[in-house]
Amino acid sequence: MSFELAIDWPTFLATYWQKKPVVIRQAFANFQDPISPDELAGLAMENEVDSRLVSQTDAGWQVAHGPFTDFDHLTESHWSLLVQAVNHWHPAAAELMQPFRALSDWRMDDLMISFSVPDGGVGPHLDQYDVFIIQGAGRRRWRVGNNDVIAQHSPHPDLLQVTPFEAIIDEILEPGDLVYIPPGFPHEGYSLENSLNYSVGFRAPSGKELLSGFADYVLAQELGSRRYEDPSLRLRDNAATILDEEAARLRDMMSGLLNSEDFTPWLGEFLSQSRHELDIAPPQPAYQEDEVRDALEEGAALHRIGGLKVLQLASYTFINGERFSSPDPLFLSLLADKAEIEAEQLLPLIENNSLLTQLTGLINAGYWHFGEEAEEDEE
Repeated sequence: MSFELAIDWPTFLATYWQKKPVVIRQAFANFQDPISPDELAGLAMENEVDSRLVSQTDAGWQVAHGPFTDFDHLTESHWSLLVQAVNHWHPAAAELMQPFRALSDWRMDDLMISFSVPDGGVGPHLDQYDVFIIQGAGRRRWRVGNNDVIAQHSPHPDLLQVTPFEAIIDEILEPGDLVYIPPGFPHEGYSLENSLNYSVGFRAPSGKELLSGFADYVLAQELGSRRYEDPSLRLRDNAATILDEEAARLRDMMSGLLNSEDFTPWLGEFLSQSRHELDIAPPQPAYQEDEVRDALEEGAALHRIGGLKVLQLASYTFINGERFSSPDPLFLSLLADKAEIEAEQLLPLIENNSLLTQLTGLINAGYWHFGEEAEEDEE
């Protein structure tokens, strides 16, 4: 299943991206849901999958976290089931991410899918990331406010909402419609009937996350061991005084680490790590190199597992937090660019035995796999 997204990206970036929300009618013409409510409920029963059930009752807002064993207790209205990172676990749903790769792989987070019954939703709230919300089956009303300062409160410990806001968008979305909401714009959606929604999120790291991640890397790699030096130490009137030039030298020591050659490899490793668990299933038994060659010669395509980040920065390629190099940059660029690689694209490259070894290692790590037909042939 493939999806065609009707967005003029240059116009969208200039007019809307991180500027203002917008509804795009029939962004996906003749939209067909890649997943059913029953399949979504099945994922919410899995230990590895992050899911939650948000409901509104006479007692107020309630939040329950999966995995769930059943949904028999639910009523016919006022609840939503939300499942994170469905693109990691459901290949057909993962295809919905592909049109958004026009923006950036490193900024793309995950595909969250929700199933809501009438009046189901999570209440008015705001997010600190860009999100494209695609309407699947059913209809849902969306209200979006301006990015003014707005008070937040927690009607439940696991739920952060905002006070009522004036809407600048108030629309009913139907299958194939899309609403884009930048960070900081309050919004609320609730279903008019049983409905599916697909949220493609683009998350940006905070300064705190970057500093914390880099500090962990510095400690793990035992970097930054050089101590402060002051061969030109001068006397001061008050022993308690830290001189301005001393504070500047200490700051330079810290910024020197950020400007060092260690920063680029750390950044690639950091940004290529997934926030959610991946569906990594190394093949059993492991492939031998000649088996990989045979599969490609028989025309088997190679598929990347859902949610795996393959990023390129400077001369490096990063896969799931690990740095890779290759004697042929084209090989790693192919892995980074394509979620599915045709056999004829790889066959000329694996004539280099070192590339065949590297490819076999990535397949045996569970990062790539052959199509179902090839796997059945191997069995």
